[in-house]
Parts: sequence; C-alpha cells; structure tokens
Amino acid sequence: MNEISKLAPVAIWENFQKLCDTPRPSTKEEAVLRLLEKMADDKGLSHFRDSGQNLVISVPATPGYEDRKMTILQAHVDMVTQANSGSTHNFDTDPIRMQMDGEWITADNTTLGADNGIGAAAMMGFMTEDGLEHGPLELLFTVDEERGLTGAMNLEPGRLKGEILLNLDTEDEYELCVGCAGGGDLVATFNYSPEAIGAGYVARDIALTGLKGGHSGIDIILGLGNANKLMARFLRTAIRDFDARIVAINAGTARNAIPRESFATIVLPESKIGGFDTALKAFAGDVRDEIGAIEPNFAIASKDADLPEMAMSAADSKKFNNACVGAPNGVQAMSTSVEGVVETSINLAIVKVADGTAKVTLSARSSINSARDAIREAATAVFELIGANVAWGDAYPGWKPNANSEVVEMMKSVHRDMFGKDPEIRVIHAGLECGVLGAKYPHWDMVSFGPTIKRAHSPDECVHVPSVARFWDYLLAALKAIPTKG
Repeated sequence: MNEISKLAPVAIWENFQKLCDTPRPSTKEEAVLRLLEKMADDKGLSHFRDSGQNLVISVPATPGYEDRKMTILQAHVDMVTQANSGSTHNFDTDPIRMQMDGEWITADNTTLGADNGIGAAAMMGFMTEDGLEHGPLELLFTVDEERGLTGAMNLEPGRLKGEILLNLDTEDEYELCVGCAGGGDLVATFNYSPEAIGAGYVARDIALTGLKGGHSGIDIILGLGNANKLMARFLRTAIRDFDARIVAINAGTARNAIPRESFATIVLPESKIGGFDTALKAFAGDVRDEIGAIEPNFAIASKDADLPEMAMSAADSKKFNNACVGAPNGVQAMSTSVEGVVETSINLAIVKVADGTAKVTLSARSSINSARDAIREAATAVFELIGANVAWGDAYPGWKPNANSEVVEMMKSVHRDMFGKDPEIRVIHAGLECGVLGAKYPHWDMVSFGPTIKRAHSPDECVHVPSVARFWDYLLAALKAIPTKG
C-alpha cells in the first residue's frame, strides 16, 4: 500500500491512502470529517459544517486568478460497504487494504471506495499541494450519499458563494455528465406468525453466490444476475413441488447495489430431499445457460442445517415468495430522447426474513419523476396483494441538462486541447448529487466528470491508475480556464 500512495499524481494517491485508512461508511463519516478539518486547520483554511454535516472548506485563489468565478469542487466522503462472503472485514474499524493488479487498483475482498474517494482525494490535493493555479474554491464534502443522497438533501441553501460546480463523481474518463436520473426507495414489510415444524422435516441452508453485483443504476443495463430474483425463482419451485417452508433469508446489503449473494434456510419433508436436490442442480444449469456468459462464477448449493423449531407457514411462504418473484426488477424503459440510456429501472435490493418479519427493499430510478413513481406503485401493488405494509422513502430529483451551460462548453474546449477530441456528453442512469444540489442552488452551472472506475458498489470495484493521472491534469487545466467574474 505504501507503493500505491507514491503513485503519480501523489496529490491524489497520498490523500486516497488517508481515506482508505479512515473508516467512512454512510452515516459514520465523523472520523473522515475530522481528518479533513484538521488538514484545513493545518493550512489555515476556513471551514464550516452545515446542519446536514456537510463540510465546506474555502481555498483562496492563487495570485493572478483572483478575478475568476468562484468554483465549487464537490464529492461525497462516504462509501458503499460490501465484502465477499467469508471476509472478516469490519467497515466501522478496519482500513481498506488496497492492492495493485496491473494498471488497476482494487481492494482485498471489499469495496475499494474509489467511488467517491478519488474525487474527495483530488479535492484534498488543493489543501496539501502548493503552487496549483486556480481561482477561489469552495471544497464541498457531502455525507451519506450512498444511503440516499441525504447530505445533499440537507445542504443549507445560501451558505455557499460559488457559481460553478464541478462534481467529481462519475466513472468514465473522456466523458462529461450533464444530467442524471432521480430515484426513490420503498420498503415492504410482511409480518407473519412462525409455526411449529411437524415431524419428518429436515432443514437446508441454500447459498447462491458468485454474481458480480454492481451499481444498481449504471450497471442495471448490463443484465447482471440479481441474487434476490434468482433465489425467489428457485424457492418457488421448492415451495410448490417439495412443500418447502421458509425459515430465514439474508440477501443484499445496500439499496443501490445489485445483490450478489443470497442465503436462505428452509425446511421440507425428508422424503422429498432427493427431488429437491435434483431440482437444485437443474436450476443451476438453467441459470448458467441463461446468464453464464456474463455471470461465469454463479453458483448455488445447499447443505444440511440444524432443524429449527419454527418456520413460516406453508401459505405465508408461498405468498411472500410469490411477491418476490412477481416484483418488478431491472430495466423497465429506455429513453426515447437519449439513445442507449435507461430511462426507468428498479432494483430488488434487499430481502431479510427472520423471527416473524419479512422485509424487502426496492430502489427505483428514472429521469422522469412520474415514471419513477409509477414503477414504485407497481411494486407496491404486488406487496400489498399479500397484505404487506409498504412505505416509500423520500424521492430525489433528477438533473436536467442545461443546453446553454458555459461550464460545459469550457470543459469541452479544454478536453479538445488536452486529448485532441471532444468528450462524450452523457446523461447517466444514476442519482448524482447534482440534481439535489441544483434544486438548492438553481443558479449553479454544473458538470460532472471523473476517472475510470469499474464495478463500483461491489468487492470487484477497481480504479484505472493512468486515468486518475489524466483526470487530475484535466481538473487542473479546467480550473485555470474558469471564466472571469461578470
């Protein structure tokens, strides 16, 4: 890891090492905020936290650049906390262990936190590096982005003075993001009364593993396997054909991550174990035929488990699982105005069943607010049919592209000068904070960009080292090209 911190540009990699050494799960960002405040104090930079716990650090202009428009650099400090099964990593206390893989950096069996740690580390570079040329800056470090853009939603209007916002939270170089989808979650809670298990039953633990997972917005178009949908599909067979009853399910950990693994415990008559095992092997073969090209490591297996005293009733097992089978998931509509962009999607993100409560979390996204809510209504209807209580989380707005953006035109010009080509202009199917921030500060001229990061929100997350260097150079050049005031 010491070698990684010495990579170029040191301004980013040394600071990213500091972030990796500092636990920063969503809602638990206090340690990293204190780190940033100490860095600011050491440099004599003024700073404040607003009532939403977002941190703003002011960096004066370099001599000769005082006449430039004040620019806000923005990134979130929290990270998605996903680990491979079997990992003992404690995200609340343990540092992220980086490792090199050719031109890529990943982490040891966990998410890396390059989303959005690389952007935050770049901002830290303006506190640690001398001689950088730029106008007046406000460094906006937001909190709790990954759990639902909460920091951005609670940003206090009127406190920041900048006119231009450079968001550093997109994940493909040579691209500028100028718009994004909005989103909203829902949680369905199905309460049931566990019933005693009769004589002649045995218990099985089922483990569905090996899926890639990924970002539930950006990666939803790839057709990756969803562990919750696949487990529900097999459990339908087990319940219908082998009289299985659900004891417990534990699958998915984040609303914005496509679930990679699902673990279920069931009971079924001992006399039907042979048929059950045969059906499980057949199901595994079917899934490999369907998605093996994109999910080559998919696996599902069962093993004997201790027989519990209670389980969900046969009727409730069927009802609940049918709702999971029938719940919408994946891409629902493609954009009719931007080719190749998902308009509306929903992710069956988390399923938890234990001790009389079954809870399902789904996350919907759309560039059209009415379409976002329509798919939430469809999911709500499915779960209300079984008597579940459904609660909607607060929705967040999308970001509508600004056809007259001065900053986008400036960024395009700088990109042509640096790389000899125009950047790709994109609207992404993800919930960037720009949509929420723009609602708080409607006058901001905004654009988002970043280095290449793959498979964010999964333990396979990795960042491309050469792209980080180009991202840094592009950011520095853009800041030198910020227009003058008035």
